[in-house]
Amino acid sequence: MLDAIDIKILDILQKEGRTKRNVIAEQVNLSLPSLSERLKKLEEKGIIEGYYAKLNKKFFGFDLMAFITVYMKSSKKFHDLEEHVSQTPEILECHAILGEGSHLLKVLIRGTEDLEKLLAQIQSWPGVSRTVTSFVLSTVKETTTINI
Repeated sequence: MLDAIDIKILDILQKEGRTKRNVIAEQVNLSLPSLSERLKKLEEKGIIEGYYAKLNKKFFGFDLMAFITVYMKSSKKFHDLEEHVSQTPEILECHAILGEGSHLLKVLIRGTEDLEKLLAQIQSWPGVSRTVTSFVLSTVKETTTINI
C-alpha cells in the first residue's frame, strides 16, 4: 500500500524524472537514505517501471504520426499479430480494443513512403483482414503523467 509520502515522491518523479534525490528528499521531508529505500521498494514492486528521456520526433526526421486500426479475420491470430508488433520499431503503442477493429496501433514514421511500406507489412501478417489509417494533424495533449 502506498502512503502519502510515496504518492508525493511518484508525483514529483512523473512530472520531472531527472529531479535529484536530495531535492525530492527535501520536498517530502525525508533523509536521503530513507528516500533511496522507498525508491528501491517502488522499483522492486514495479510501481516505478523506468526512467526515460522524451526525444524530439522532428529532430530525428519523424514527421508523420498515425493511428492504424487493425481488423482481424479471427481472434486466433491475435498472438501472431502481437508478436509482429513487438518486433516493429515504427509501432509505438498497440492496444487490443473493443468496438471497431481488434487492435489500435500508434505509429511514428518519417513520411508517406514509409507509411506505405509499413501498411503493406501489417497487411501481410497472418489473420489481418484490413486496416484503417487516421493521420495526426496536430497533438492537443500528450502526457505520461497519471492522476494519482
